[in-house]
Amino acid sequence: MSTFAAEPLFEQLVAIRRQLHAHPELSHEEFETTASIRGWLSEAGIRIADYPLRTGVVAEVGRGGPIVAIRADIDALPVQEETGLPFASRIPGKMHACGHDFHTAAVLGAALLLKQREAELKGTVRFLFQPAEEKAKGASQVIASGALEGVSAIFGLHNKPDLPVGTIGIKAGPLMAAADGFIVEVKGLGTHAAVPEAGIDPIVASAHIITALQSIVSRNVGALDGAVVSVTRLNSGTAWNVIADQAVFDGTLRTFDEKVRTKVRERFDQIVTGVGAALGAEATVRWLDGPPAVVNDPVWAEQSAATAKAIGLQVVEPIPSPAGEDFSFYLRQVPGSFFFLGTSGPQEWHHPAFDVDERALPIGASFFASLAVDALVRLSE
Repeated sequence: MSTFAAEPLFEQLVAIRRQLHAHPELSHEEFETTASIRGWLSEAGIRIADYPLRTGVVAEVGRGGPIVAIRADIDALPVQEETGLPFASRIPGKMHACGHDFHTAAVLGAALLLKQREAELKGTVRFLFQPAEEKAKGASQVIASGALEGVSAIFGLHNKPDLPVGTIGIKAGPLMAAADGFIVEVKGLGTHAAVPEAGIDPIVASAHIITALQSIVSRNVGALDGAVVSVTRLNSGTAWNVIADQAVFDGTLRTFDEKVRTKVRERFDQIVTGVGAALGAEATVRWLDGPPAVVNDPVWAEQSAATAKAIGLQVVEPIPSPAGEDFSFYLRQVPGSFFFLGTSGPQEWHHPAFDVDERALPIGASFFASLAVDALVRLSE
């Protein structure tokens, strides 16, 4: 097992993270972020690989041999920051409210550490600074660029505010959920509100459909399987005395197993069309396919846990999160593992007051560097 002393990089990594935090950019807009990352890598003499990406950076340390990849996401969210930090976002309505600034700084730290021992590497470490994770589009773009070709194993992490600094959550199998969206359109027949019998009320039909949808998890999903069906918005009507001719509602579906995902979507479609028809309305579903579940390879999850213990981290088995993560697309192509790194944060992801304990930065950098070395050794055996 290899270990790296990342503490000497602490101030540098904090400065990097704070610069990124103060200048957040949304998905597909990460041009300044990309330029900054390229600059930091170039200053360290780290090789930048040429792949056709509008935003995002691919870099490498080492040459030849097996290739392992380490991924960081670089985009921010459309959230107005409320932390009051001296390095708070300078861009109104945009914030690193999910900690991607932390992820980027930690992976940059790993690149700096590995560069110091480049001659000792038994292969190549490829760093994927990925755009547009929040839109669940960036991983697919990186894959399409060819940046995953030749990679034998891939690793990534997400900060976890409810885990203390020095703790890491690693488990085999499902860790984060498939995240699908849906838009349901219910067509009725408009009429005066005083004579509802002359029309078909899409609001009443929508209410019955939404209520029936809640039976999916309780009656069609096994007690040991996980699923969430949430309707988050309902729009209909223009006046208090008019029954509208249409209603639209949308929301999200979260599942951890592909078979459960398929079954829930099929049952969802049946309920929407069937209940709508029973009330005289025409109801249709449009699915917004999100990322599949993050499912860790057992071999690499075990290796990740062994490396974490070797460098002194407390390894725990985390509770799977129903949040989505497009790292799952990589895991469909290449085996690897994704983990939760404790950051002792005051608020959960996407909260306006979200923050991380920066003492976790060198921990993340050291862990990634150590895991990359251990993975290359394992692949070379």
